[in-house]
Amino acid sequence: MNEKLMNYKNKIVAIWGGRTRKQKIIFIGTILAVIAFVAGTSWYLSRPTMVPLYSDLSPAETGKIKENLDSRGVPYEIGDAGKTILVPQEQVDTLKVDLAAEGIPESGSIDYSFFGQNAGLGMTDNEFGVLQLEATQTELANLLKGIDGVNKAKVMISLPEKGVFVSDTDEQASASIVLDTKPGYKFQDDQIKALYHLVSKSVPNLPTENIVIMNQAFEYFDLEENNNSTNAGQISNQLGIKKEIERDIQRQVQNMLGTIMGRDKVVVSVTADIDFNQVKSEQNLVEPVDPDNMEGIAISAQRLNETFTGNGAAGGVPQAGEPADTLAPGYQEGANGNGDYEKTDETINYEVNRVRKEIVESPYKVRDLGIQVMVEPPTADDPNSLPQERVDDITKILSTIIRTTVDKGANPEGLTDDDLNNKIAVSVQEFNGKVKFDTDEKGVIPIWVYIVGGVLIVALIAAIILYLRARKRKQEEEEEQLLFEEVEDEIPDVNEEVLTEGAQKRKQLEKLAKEKPEEFAKLLRTWLTQD
Repeated sequence: MNEKLMNYKNKIVAIWGGRTRKQKIIFIGTILAVIAFVAGTSWYLSRPTMVPLYSDLSPAETGKIKENLDSRGVPYEIGDAGKTILVPQEQVDTLKVDLAAEGIPESGSIDYSFFGQNAGLGMTDNEFGVLQLEATQTELANLLKGIDGVNKAKVMISLPEKGVFVSDTDEQASASIVLDTKPGYKFQDDQIKALYHLVSKSVPNLPTENIVIMNQAFEYFDLEENNNSTNAGQISNQLGIKKEIERDIQRQVQNMLGTIMGRDKVVVSVTADIDFNQVKSEQNLVEPVDPDNMEGIAISAQRLNETFTGNGAAGGVPQAGEPADTLAPGYQEGANGNGDYEKTDETINYEVNRVRKEIVESPYKVRDLGIQVMVEPPTADDPNSLPQERVDDITKILSTIIRTTVDKGANPEGLTDDDLNNKIAVSVQEFNGKVKFDTDEKGVIPIWVYIVGGVLIVALIAAIILYLRARKRKQEEEEEQLLFEEVEDEIPDVNEEVLTEGAQKRKQLEKLAKEKPEEFAKLLRTWLTQD
């Protein structure tokens, strides 16, 4: 190993020593230029590209966003006299989503002006408006994908036409959004609020009431507003609870049937009748401590026993008003005669359980429930491709859900099969209004590119091998020529006889074989290789 390293070192030193000063300067300058180019390119590529985050901000809003970015450690730049904030391009989407979840900004709008930088000079206002609208919809869809639980999004924005006169009242814009959500994912109120806020601030003059958001299962996401303690607020609250219950059951059925049939093969609709009555009742109960014997705890007892035996019957004069049936047995009025007398009096005081119950029955009981399911068969245009057994299985699943969800108090006798069939509807048909999302194009490289690249690599390797062989052959020929020249110089011309060219070469080879056998063997190997 050390000999090889020494050989390489000697070759490098020999090559370097054989170069002229000009060649050495060019070589060193080329290396330094390559290093400088790589370093400059790395610095330029590592420098963040700043793009607008928000524009048309008020000074207070700018300061609020600046404070938020400082707390996150995000680099930023402020331009346009404090009205625009620029952040690194790779963080702009994440920051828009995070700040929208916090309700920022309250003023201003998301800046999409950089989409128009590539617009041609001959572009008309209408063409530029279409380009800007398309760019806004595309960018907004990309922003919505940053919300947790959203896979893809489709955005349709309707902008009002600008009035001809200044006095014309500006109309409001509207937006319709379809989300491709993750199966079984439940959005929280703050996430729904972030969705509405993000869309509202992305389009000028777009209030939240003009925004409609739904997912691929036709489930709407409504923005919860703060309701006051008025009748209208109570009604809105009850409707919200009703929708929440229906949404939970719908999501449960959608996930269950979607696992069986496919996520895009099932559409579920749920209607519920909710009892919002809150009943309060009070019970005062007296219960025995020992329910088996119906006895309580004896806390005090008194027993009196009186007996008499002898002459003269036990008797006396009863008190006024004392009934005769309350007198002791054998009791006689007067004092004559013989007799026996016995009286037993026992008094026991028991303690019982006194229970006072205040019962408040919980509202929001499901009095009635209906489930409607639309199923697309495996072959969309052939309803018979879905067997009846599968439809019966779906009906049984829905029957179990209804039977366990409906309040037992509303149906004390239970639901019959006919009742369940009236609450379930299963329809098998093709879905013509299915929302289709474009697949993400991740820059798939065609196969021919790999083939061409492989051919080029093989050709490059072959060229390098041929170049090295030619270079080696040239070196061997030069060494062979030098050996012949050395041998010619060393052979003395003693007899000054004229020899033929073949005889001279034979003598040279004999002398070379005697004096330098290693070089002679090397020369023979070269000839054999060439042959």
